[in-house]
Amino acid sequence: MTYVLGVKEDKLKEIDGYITAKEIKQQPKLWRETFDIIKENKEKLEEFLNRAKKDKVKVIFTGAGSSSFVGDSVLAYLKRELSLNVESIATTDIVSNPENYLDKETPTLLISCARSGNSPESKATVELAEKMVDNLYQIFLTCNPNGTLAKKASGCDRKLLLLMPEDSNDQGFAMTGSFSSMVLASILLFKLDNLDSLESNIYDIANVGEKILTEKIDLIKDLTSLDYNRAIFLGSSSIKGMAKEAALKTLELTRGKVITQYDSSLGFRHGPKSIINDKTLVFSFLSNDAYTRKYEIDLLKEMSYEDGDKKIVGITYYEDESVKKLVDYYISIDDNKKEDIFSLFSYLLIAQMYAFNRSVILGNTPDNPSPDGTVNRVVKGVEIYPYKG
Repeated sequence: MTYVLGVKEDKLKEIDGYITAKEIKQQPKLWRETFDIIKENKEKLEEFLNRAKKDKVKVIFTGAGSSSFVGDSVLAYLKRELSLNVESIATTDIVSNPENYLDKETPTLLISCARSGNSPESKATVELAEKMVDNLYQIFLTCNPNGTLAKKASGCDRKLLLLMPEDSNDQGFAMTGSFSSMVLASILLFKLDNLDSLESNIYDIANVGEKILTEKIDLIKDLTSLDYNRAIFLGSSSIKGMAKEAALKTLELTRGKVITQYDSSLGFRHGPKSIINDKTLVFSFLSNDAYTRKYEIDLLKEMSYEDGDKKIVGITYYEDESVKKLVDYYISIDDNKKEDIFSLFSYLLIAQMYAFNRSVILGNTPDNPSPDGTVNRVVKGVEIYPYKG
């Protein structure tokens, strides 16, 4: 009998959940394929980026929903690594207030992240940038070769199409492999000189991911069996970007039956901590940076001493007894420490597994959690108005 994410395959098909489960499970394969795509296109990417860098471009990552969190997840890392101004701005912000983000005289590299490439805001952002920015370069990072964005990439040497692996074009409602593939591609795009040294690292992340999918499922199912209706996801820096995506996945797949929030460990104290009640799960995704980790452990200590029936889940990349004794549930990933930008892939799997299995427990249909059409796989009903600024 075949199980996927701890659920019988036959049951998954019966409850309309097989597609999403399969797409979560196949991500390690997609990460290997994403690395291979970047490596195969290295010369073309280098030539394009070198031209853009000579113009001292400002880099803007953009997208809507989960696609906007791609930029949020890589932003802090790339700001540190690059001698360029890097920003992450959602298409949903650019479209409504383009003059706040697009500047005629500032050379700009717009990196449009999109699963389908068909959302109204993605198309409108590209058109606004082409209208408003004199010196514009564009990279279309998308999973759909037939989408609007992919088609817009042709016919100009200032545009480059970077297609993700074929199976990253998720057919389920929730973005899973599409998100993680675009995050990885965004990192590697600016590490082309280091691909050879990174190869073993990326393949190790994929191998660890496959272990997580089998070895951590029982603990995840213990968490999803708790009758808790609030989930908080905490992380610092790049991991905070991933925590945004974790919160959205649980909210989407449970159709709002689990209310979610994300924050940093330090930021959580400044008001957002008010959300905690006796039906709250707090997921703390710990940094591998020793300095950052001090602040995160301080919050764990604080919450562990407080009254109430909330449950704290500590997720650490490496074994750490000091964390283990402060939390109700403890997950360690691997013996080898990783930079936070790479540990977030393992953390993301944990979050997705929780979101999926909680959806199943609640009787939802994960492949289409909103069958009444309140929300859709590709957003509908957005009217784009002419901009005359």
